[in-house]
Amino acid sequence: MNLTLWIASALLAAVALTGGISKTFVPKPKLAAHEGGEWTRNASVGFVKTLGVLELLAAVGLILPAVIDIAPVMVPVTAVCWVLLMTGAMITHGRLGQNKLVMLNSVYLLLAVFVACGRFALEPFTG
Repeated sequence: MNLTLWIASALLAAVALTGGISKTFVPKPKLAAHEGGEWTRNASVGFVKTLGVLELLAAVGLILPAVIDIAPVMVPVTAVCWVLLMTGAMITHGRLGQNKLVMLNSVYLLLAVFVACGRFALEPFTG
């Protein structure tokens, strides 16, 4: 179970890192031009960049606390925050009729629920 939770955390961290880098460093017009980025057209640059920074923090929070054994409880806390972020993403993409992205976000949400439940109850880092 521990290995499965690590793999799920790593997958979510990779997704968060990818999304965070693109939202933080790619110009908004370029994001809006890509499939799935249409939502940025009606969002401020600050909002998009803030989401990007939150995703970068999530990438760190899903892995680093456990690796360095400082506040490892932050891993499931971060996973719960990821659930909230994915809920917002699902609502946003749903309003735009982007059902494939809603499904993809729901997979990320379920992985985050698995990590949160797993690290809070099934296989916590602290005994």
